[in-house]
Formats: sequence, structure tokens, C-alpha cells
Amino acid sequence: MTSASLLYGADNEIYVDQSGATANIDLEQLGSGNIIGGLQSAAGSMNALDLDGLNLTLDINQIGNTNKFLGDIYGDSITGFFEFDGDSNTFTIQGDPTNTFGIDNSNYNVDVTGGSNTFTLDHGTTALAATLDLDWIVNGDSNTFDFDINYDGATNYVDVDGDDNTVNFTGSGYAGGYFYLDQTGDNRTFNIQQLSTQDNDWLKILSNGNNGTVCVIQNDQGTSTSC
Repeated sequence: MTSASLLYGADNEIYVDQSGATANIDLEQLGSGNIIGGLQSAAGSMNALDLDGLNLTLDINQIGNTNKFLGDIYGDSITGFFEFDGDSNTFTIQGDPTNTFGIDNSNYNVDVTGGSNTFTLDHGTTALAATLDLDWIVNGDSNTFDFDINYDGATNYVDVDGDDNTVNFTGSGYAGGYFYLDQTGDNRTFNIQQLSTQDNDWLKILSNGNNGTVCVIQNDQGTSTSC
């Protein structure tokens, strides 16, 4: 059974509190300064974007500048399609931060066109995000991507085209993961840590551009290292 509460606040604010299995949620905002709420939101206060359940599908489209997509997703077999077109947007999402369901078997696709955007994704807590499939397709300059995955086997693909982009990734857990970064552009910054405890991690980087900093650490419970 699915129970959903969707309330639309004044001036492009969406509050969603969903509980139940097999929900399909499609949210679209056109314009600037919009919020899909959660994580204390802002503007007219809001909050929520709290999704709880199994086999959920979430489709987000925010077209414009200075928009925010904030909240928590709890469940297993979550499918997310997240599209952002514009500049100075903020994406901050946590996948099952309290270990309620385990956030296994999830598939996220994030498509970004624009510059100066900030994206933060924390997925799983204690090696729970089994078989996650995460794909980022990014076109634009001066974007920052911070994502942490505590996984039990996962595949992550990041395709970035543009200058002055920053990718910060930490993968930890107990069953290893695969990370593939394909980047074109100048002045890039990569900070990548793969820390699967006593297991194997795989990393592939294809980078084309001038200037930048690349730091890669793979550590399966050895001596602490840094760049």
C-alpha cells in the first residue's frame, strides 16, 4: 500500500512525505529559486522530501537557476532520474542514513547541464548499498560533486565535460566497487578514495585537458595515506 502527501507551497516549493511501496513520483519545476524540500529546506521553511518504501521511482526535473533538491530517501530498489538544467543549483541527498531499509539494488541517473552547481550524495551507511548503479552525465564549468558510497558492490560512472570542475569521491564498505571517470576540460580537480576493507576496488580514469590536481587513494585496510 502506498501513502503519499504532496503539498505545494507558494512560489515554487514542493513538500513530499511518502511512505509505502511501489510509488512512482514525478516532480518538475521550471524557473529559478525553486525548492524540492528536505534537510531543513529554507525560504518558506518547508522541510520533508522524505521517501520511505521499496521499489520507488523518483523522477526530478529542475530547469532554471539557483534551485534546490534536498532530502532523504529510505528503501530498497530505488530508481532515480534526476535532471538539472541551469546554474548555481544545489543537490543534497542522503540514501538511507539511519539504516532503515539498506538502500540495496538502487539505480540513480543524474544529468546536469550548467555551471557553478553543487551536488552532494551520501548513499548507504554500513556497507549497505549493495549493487548500486550510479551514473553522472555533466556538461558545464565550475561544478562540484561530492559523493560518498558505503557499498557492498557498486558501479559508478562519471562523465564530465567542462572546465574547473571538482569531483570528490569516497567509496567504502566490504565488497569492492568500480569507478569510471571520463573527463574533458581544463583546471580539473579529482579527489578519489576507494577504501573497501580487505576487498578489491577498480578505478578507470580517462582525462583530457590542461592543468589540474589528481589525488587517488586505494586502501584495503593498510597504512593511512594521503596526497
